[in-house]
Amino acid sequence: MNRWITSIVSTMSLWLLAGVALAPTPDAVGRAGILQDAEGAAERTTWFFYRVKWGHQGEFLDLYQKNHHPILKAQLGDRLTDIKTYVPTYHGDGRADWTFAVALTFRDVEAMTGPSGEAAIARRLYPDQERFHLEEGRRFEILDAHWDVPLTEVNLDTRQPASR
Repeated sequence: MNRWITSIVSTMSLWLLAGVALAPTPDAVGRAGILQDAEGAAERTTWFFYRVKWGHQGEFLDLYQKNHHPILKAQLGDRLTDIKTYVPTYHGDGRADWTFAVALTFRDVEAMTGPSGEAAIARRLYPDQERFHLEEGRRFEILDAHWDVPLTEVNLDTRQPASR
């Protein structure tokens, strides 16, 4: 699984560097088989990958669980429809591309790209803002890397192949 995700991330990075549009045009949506709900507003999923510095995985998970996960949970039912978190089961091939991943499913593209309201949620959930900012600073201090991968789901049962 780790190699598969790495392959997807690498491919999408190359698309971005090559200037390939990741958002489909409206007329390509049906042809591409991109899944949508009855109103045509598709849920959107983004994977957030983190590579934590060696030896700090437990500390990172503690800080994420304490400070950021509650902010995300506060958005469930409004902006977010699902939150899933992952760690690799095995060390993989030794490249350690990521050590923690979060999959957020947004209700639609507007929820994904619009204002998050997270700052107001953080102020409400964490009255000691000085401590909150110190701990969030530490969470990012112990990272080697972080990247986001917005995804567009394709239904291969309904997708029409490009004509040749």
